Amino acid sequence: MTLDLGQRAEIARTYSDQDMRDFAMLSGNPDNVPADVPGPLVGGLFSYLLGVELPGRGTNYLKQSLEFLAPAPVGQELTASVTITRLRPEKHLVDLETVCEAADGTRICQGRALVYVEDVGKE
Repeated sequence: MTLDLGQRAEIARTYSDQDMRDFAMLSGNPDNVPADVPGPLVGGLFSYLLGVELPGRGTNYLKQSLEFLAPAPVGQELTASVTITRLRPEKHLVDLETVCEAADGTRICQGRALVYVEDVGKE
């Protein structure tokens, strides 16, 4: 796969009330069901994109920063995206912008990711 500046991947996901109950159970606090989608679930969307879509298989996550700007509403579609902002083939590094928005366009979070990809720039 050839990687290019500006290349982008996205995923849309709607978290349900049941997802929030499951999250509370899995986090060990079943009586504390979140009213909004927790940050780790939003961050998981970026992990999926980086490991499966862009850059994809063989990607090693080195660094992630996320700034949460608004609550992520339960029951509303969230769209997470990653966009390549810098390629450093000599070091096998790819920098990406990460953004998650609600269906109404509200930016839920934004950040950056740095990943190691063995075959940056190779066909």
